[in-house]
Parts: sequence; C-alpha cells; structure tokens
Amino acid sequence: MISVHDHTGLNALARRCRVDPFLVRRFRTAFHKKQFTAADALKELPSEALPLFSREVDFHPLTLATRQDSQADGATKLLFRTRTGELIESVILRIASGRTSLCVSTQAGCAAACAFCATGTLGLSRNLGAAEILDQVTQANLLLQPEGRQVRNLVFMGMGEPFHNEAELFRALDLLAAPEGLHLDPRRMLVSTVGIPDAMVRAAKRFPRLRLALSLHSARADVRERLIPVARRHSLGALREALLQAAALQGELPMIEYLLLRDVNDTAADVLALGEFLRGMKAHINLIPYNAIHGPAPFGATDPARRAEFAAALREQGFTVTTRYSLGADIAAACGQLARVTAGQTPPPIPATA
Repeated sequence: MISVHDHTGLNALARRCRVDPFLVRRFRTAFHKKQFTAADALKELPSEALPLFSREVDFHPLTLATRQDSQADGATKLLFRTRTGELIESVILRIASGRTSLCVSTQAGCAAACAFCATGTLGLSRNLGAAEILDQVTQANLLLQPEGRQVRNLVFMGMGEPFHNEAELFRALDLLAAPEGLHLDPRRMLVSTVGIPDAMVRAAKRFPRLRLALSLHSARADVRERLIPVARRHSLGALREALLQAAALQGELPMIEYLLLRDVNDTAADVLALGEFLRGMKAHINLIPYNAIHGPAPFGATDPARRAEFAAALREQGFTVTTRYSLGADIAAACGQLARVTAGQTPPPIPATA
C-alpha cells in the first residue's frame, strides 16, 4: 500500500488513474490541512478513481485503543496499537494560552533506560516508521476537530529517544514541513534528546529552523551517567561541542532541559557544575519538576523553595531560566510517565512483534 504521506507514490497512483493533479491537491489539502476523515477526503477525487485509491492508500497505520482525558488540566493521553501489536502513547496538550501541542513518540519503548523515566523500564520493542510517527498527528487532529482546535506545535518528547530512530525521524520531519503535507513551520517542532552529539549536529545542519533540546539533567559526569546510562558513551565535552556546533548552524543554542531530583542534582555543587558546563553560552535552561512513576519511587521531587533557589542561582550567572510544569500527571501522561498504562497500574509486557 501507499502511505497517504508518500506524495511521490500518490502522484504515481494519480497518473495511473489519470486524475487531474488539481484534484489530488484538493484531496491532500482536505486530509492533511482540513482534518477531513479518509472517507471525506476521498470525495475530492473523481468517482472512477475511488476504488483504486481506497484500496491502495494507507491512511492510518495506527489504531486508537484508548483515550484518557485529564480532569486536572488540558491533557489527553492517546494509546495507539501498531499493526504488529506494539502499544505507544502520545499526549495532546491544551496550553492555557490557547496553543495546542502534541507530544509525539518515535519508538515503541526505549533503549536509553533513563533512571527517572517510566518508558525506560520497558526496553525497546522497535523503531516507528515515519508514517506511524505522522499518524499520531493526523489522529490527534481528527480528535481535536470538534473542539475547533488543531495541533500547532510538536514536541518529540514521547516514548523513545528520537535520535535512536534518526532516519525515520528525519523522514517524518521532512513530510511534516512539506507544503503538500501538513506544512508545519519547523520552528514549531522541537526534538528532545538525551544527548547523541553527532545526531544533534546532523539535525541542526539538515533542519536549521528545527528547535532542539538537550536533556542534560546533570553537568557532573558521575551523576549524569547514573541517571542516563547512554551518557557513558557520550562525554560532557562531546555534548558541549555539539551544542556549540548546533548553535552555529541554527543561530541559537538548543534548550537545556534539567529535571530536578531531590538531593541528587539540585545542590549548590550542581549549580556550579551546570554554570561551568554552559560557560560562555547564551543558554535557556528549562527546569522540570519530577513526576513520580509506577513502582517504588526511585527519586523524590525537589521542593519548591529549593527549586526557586536553584533557578535564582542560575539567573545570577546570566542564564535565562524557566520552569516547565507538565500536564497530565493525573492520567500518567506527564514528562517521564509514558509507559502504556493508566495511573496506578503496572505496565504490561511488550507484545511480541509479528
């Protein structure tokens, strides 16, 4: 089958049916930009072409299994099933300002095994294909249509390390920005990584308008390696060099994400180490309060007073500091909580791949 996101394939199919290219553009616009269902988008094509398009175009490689709506804020967690049986999650974020964002997954599970993240406890089942990444956006838009909303911002912070699936991530980014597709401004897309230096530079070179974020979480090597096992393969020096190269290519430094964990990375020594690591950089540091995950709590959250002191100390060094409050904690949809479960449940095993 031809993915609805495969514009070259769709054009070839249209030529086989001798469909006017103008009508194919209307079909694409209806599906990608106006959030028409597949059935309604097909009505933009001549009746004689409908059987072939209906049979050969793949609109949704994912099936929506469950939807959970937060009772506390504007989050909706979507649980999808792939055709090979894996379960993945993405999260609609209705920001108070009126902006609608989607937290997108790039893998089923994750191999990074970060100590503070529920997804990391699952292991990696497989990478998602570009069409599966894009279908999360398409199906979120279909759900948002009755609200008069549309996904305007994408954050690749869902399940998986995006740069462990670099080829399919890049394909998805190309298609998201394509005028014949969703035509999203890359400035509205943010890719968050635990720190794969070479991939960060490649992304900055290929997508100079794409926003990048580094999940640093500690500028002390021993602490960072405890929290993020892949840090053992990528030194802080290599990460610093990647940040500088990305900044030179994109005109700005990637955002620095820093999850605060009580008595682990929130001390005066941690402030000094972070300041030294970012010395000479015009950095925007995003502090993230810890969200508890299933099972025995491995960490505690930094209390608000210490968090404020940590932020103030960084500002005194000249850095811009904000605090990100994650939505969806009541439905296990906040940062670090995605594990294909509802709050209070234990995660199911990853289904066997067909």
